[in-house]
Amino acid sequence: MKFILFLFYVFVCPSSFGSDGCPRKCVCEHGNSVRCFRVQVVPSAVSKGTRKLNLGYSQLKELKGKDFSSLTNLEEIVVSSCGVEVVETDTFKQQGLLKTLELAKNKLTDIPCGLPHSLEVLNLGNNRIQSIQDSCFEGLRKLRVLDLQKNLINSLWGSTLISLVKLEFLHLDGNGIETVQGSLRLPLLKLLSLADNKISSLPPFCLAPLMALTTLQLQGNLLTRVPQDLPRSLISLNLNQNQIKVLKTRELGHLRRLTKLSVSQNRLASVDGNLRLPNLTTLELWGNQLRVVPGRLAPRLETLDCKQNSIQEVTHYHLCGLRHLRHLFLENNTIQHFEAIALKNCIQLTNLALEQNLLSTIPEGLPESLVRLDLKGNCIETIRKQEVRPLKRLQVLNLRNNRLSSLDHSTVELLPELRKLFLDGNPWNCSCELLRVKRSLLARRVEIRTELCDGSAHPPGDDWRAHLRAQNICEDYLRQTAPAIQGQSSMPIDHTDHEEYYDYDSLV
Repeated sequence: MKFILFLFYVFVCPSSFGSDGCPRKCVCEHGNSVRCFRVQVVPSAVSKGTRKLNLGYSQLKELKGKDFSSLTNLEEIVVSSCGVEVVETDTFKQQGLLKTLELAKNKLTDIPCGLPHSLEVLNLGNNRIQSIQDSCFEGLRKLRVLDLQKNLINSLWGSTLISLVKLEFLHLDGNGIETVQGSLRLPLLKLLSLADNKISSLPPFCLAPLMALTTLQLQGNLLTRVPQDLPRSLISLNLNQNQIKVLKTRELGHLRRLTKLSVSQNRLASVDGNLRLPNLTTLELWGNQLRVVPGRLAPRLETLDCKQNSIQEVTHYHLCGLRHLRHLFLENNTIQHFEAIALKNCIQLTNLALEQNLLSTIPEGLPESLVRLDLKGNCIETIRKQEVRPLKRLQVLNLRNNRLSSLDHSTVELLPELRKLFLDGNPWNCSCELLRVKRSLLARRVEIRTELCDGSAHPPGDDWRAHLRAQNICEDYLRQTAPAIQGQSSMPIDHTDHEEYYDYDSLV
């Protein structure tokens, strides 16, 4: 709505501009902020006291010093998506208070030189810059954020950034960088993103000087091994979509502050059994070639994602030390055997995903803490009481696309907190007992598909009499068992709101 009103004032009421000193096609706010729309030159009538100037989505091929020479109080300049091809050297020399310069989504082939030493944020993302010239960063000792993502830079030299002693965030993702030379000596750098490039290796000690680095993003490269000499300060490490075949303790064991490690969509066939990083809470290994669940992992692990591998069995040995585990993702494997005591020590597990495996039964010995259990797309033919009896807190159960033909009423009653039950895609035998189970679940306000064994339609021809007789028999059966069902429908359901709950509506 604000944007529509802005266009109305710019194009319908141009006479309303200028009386208060604000240029045409611009909006002035609070006397120190000016936003202009689709201008072809930098407006000359901008107040000298302006602190923020936004020229985004205009048509400005070239920026020159004379365009800004009188605006010495500017603290923020935005010239994004303007088609800028050239920024004259020293264009912003007079802006001694400038902190933020946004030049993203233009057509620049070089980094502007002669930038003011006061600059703290420089955004040059989505341009056509091919190389980094160290001379352009001279004097930028206050720069904290440098964004060079999605340019055409194919090599990175550590020496070109050495003058940026206060840099905290460096974005170089999506460039096509093939080689990194030398060490990155940026003592205050917290985040380094080199994602979606073509890096096959990093030189020794390249990252070691980054003593403040907490987040390193290297996903989408060509790495065949974990880079050497990673800084001990790391908290999050993303190595997804590379070509790494093995994780070894000597490469990662020193990262004692690491809380999240992502090595998905690689070629991992094994994980070192001593990868016990003391603070690791999230480990993502999906889309690899693992045949077993990695064992003896970090004791504080809360999320373990091993979906889309080649895992065939789950045993107590692999998971025995994970007392803090809350989320275990094992879908899209080839699991046939799930040891009854495999999750014995996982006393805080709330979410277990086992869909698209080869299980013939629901695993026994599942922890009472489970809130969500997904078994879609397995080979389960029956549900036994001993399998579901411990699941007193289960709220979501997905049994779609299995081989179930019947469901026992007394078995379902062992799940007092059930909220959602997914049963479609099974070869159901629509017996009186199954109809009883359905009505009982609906009476408890459990969400199920009402189409399950819907008796409203009847066969054509002479079979309709047999169909009606069968319906009458079922109704007699249901009337005999009605007191138990009616008694349940009047009981309030006290769901545990503090438990984690996941919506399965998006599953197919």
